[in-house]
Amino acid sequence: QVQLVESGGGLVQPGGSLRLSCAASVSIFRLYTMAWYRQAPGKQRDLVAGITSAGYTNYADSVKGRFTISRNNAKNTVYLQMNSLKPEDTAVYYCNAYRGNEDSWGQGTQVTVSS
Repeated sequence: QVQLVESGGGLVQPGGSLRLSCAASVSIFRLYTMAWYRQAPGKQRDLVAGITSAGYTNYADSVKGRFTISRNNAKNTVYLQMNSLKPEDTAVYYCNAYRGNEDSWGQGTQVTVSS
C-alpha cells in the first residue's frame, strides 16, 4: 500500500488558481499511474485527471484547458495545477496511485471556490 499525502487545498475566489500536491512514500513511484479525483457533497467520486508512468495524461471534460496534471518522479510527487477555478470545482480532492492490483488513496484535501 502506498502512503499518499495531499496538500495545497484551500479557499479561493472564482477565477483564481491553486496547485495541489501529492507526495507518495514508495521507491518505485515512477512505475505508478497517478490520478486526482474529486467528490462534492452528495455526489460520487469522479476522475479529474490522470498521468501514466510514461507521462500520458487524460482529463475530465469539465476541467480540460483549465487544469494540468504533472509529476516529478525525483520527488515522488504528483501535482494538479488548477486555473480559472469555478464554484462547481468545489470538492474534496483525492490523490490516487494505481499499479497492477494496488490501488491507494490519500486522505483528501478540501478545495472551496467562493466569493
